[in-house]
Amino acid sequence: MHKLIATLLLATLAAVPAHAERVKDLASVAGVRSNQLIGYGLVVGLDGTGDQTSQAPFTIQSIRTMLAKFGVTIPDNVNPQLKNVAAVTVTADLPPFAKAGQSIDVTVASIGNAQSLRGGTLIMTPLRGADGQVYAIAQGSMIVSGFGVSGKDGSRIAVNVPSGGRIPNGATVEREVGNSFGTEPFVMLNLHTPDFSTAARLADGVNHLLGPGTAEAIDAVSVRVAAPKEPGQRTPYLAALEEIDIQPGDAPARVIVNSRTGTVVIGNRVQVRPAAVAHGSLSVTITERVDVSQPNPFGRGETVGVQRSELDVSQPEARMFVFDAGVNLDEIVRAVNQVGAAPGDLVAILEALKAAGALRAELIVI
Repeated sequence: MHKLIATLLLATLAAVPAHAERVKDLASVAGVRSNQLIGYGLVVGLDGTGDQTSQAPFTIQSIRTMLAKFGVTIPDNVNPQLKNVAAVTVTADLPPFAKAGQSIDVTVASIGNAQSLRGGTLIMTPLRGADGQVYAIAQGSMIVSGFGVSGKDGSRIAVNVPSGGRIPNGATVEREVGNSFGTEPFVMLNLHTPDFSTAARLADGVNHLLGPGTAEAIDAVSVRVAAPKEPGQRTPYLAALEEIDIQPGDAPARVIVNSRTGTVVIGNRVQVRPAAVAHGSLSVTITERVDVSQPNPFGRGETVGVQRSELDVSQPEARMFVFDAGVNLDEIVRAVNQVGAAPGDLVAILEALKAAGALRAELIVI
């Protein structure tokens, strides 16, 4: 097996196809994944920018519960008005193979009406997984990149978001997460982007280096590769496997349109059939003003306001352009730019081409 791994390393360095990508950039090992953790806690030590406890009763409830654990009891008829405490959510990603005692970063965000968490300290907060078990404990001083100031008249200026921050290495792992790595005589590689061509080429690349039957493409995402079960051999085997360079399949022809921002992304495989396009825009401008009508001097009339409305309609000259058969991305952009179409106009043109059956691509509106 050691000779096999050494041969694999030499083979991956010997032949690298043009425009190739590594397996580790195209796929991930099934079962090797991070897990999301979440917790609820309190940030203390704020400079008067914490929750307004009259509007966030859960903050006072949390303080009562925390103090009760230390033997401090607040009478029921006492409602503390605190401004230096904020209720927060704490989230973190538990990396695969994380061991007990290791540190991970945490993100803290206010869930009340705290103005800023700058200068605060997160007190001990258990972080739980989807199964409800505690996997890490978070605590520490926060780093907040934003800040905000306000005046007595209610005006306020904020830079970035001061109601959230991070604590580098702010949580300690208390429990490991089990996984299926090393329990099967094979490993499953899952492509980040489903593609039958890439899956087939990945299996062919592995079989070319390790011999026929080593890898098998299951579907457009998964490729099963035979692997040793011994941990001491499986880890270097996968390390060498991830360095194999393959030629990924071409992406499908797609046009992505963001209707909110007017952003249009056109893939290099997009083509159009012969079509003629005429596009013009109609602009309507409405101006409202109030004219004041006053009576003559020493007259008995009253000053009144008269509403005046002016409507103006303009329509610039529309231009027509023709797409020939097999027009590529560069020609599409050049033709649209020549008529001076705005991004919003380009979206309308693409939708019309798709409806007419002239656009040879998948139109996706997000």
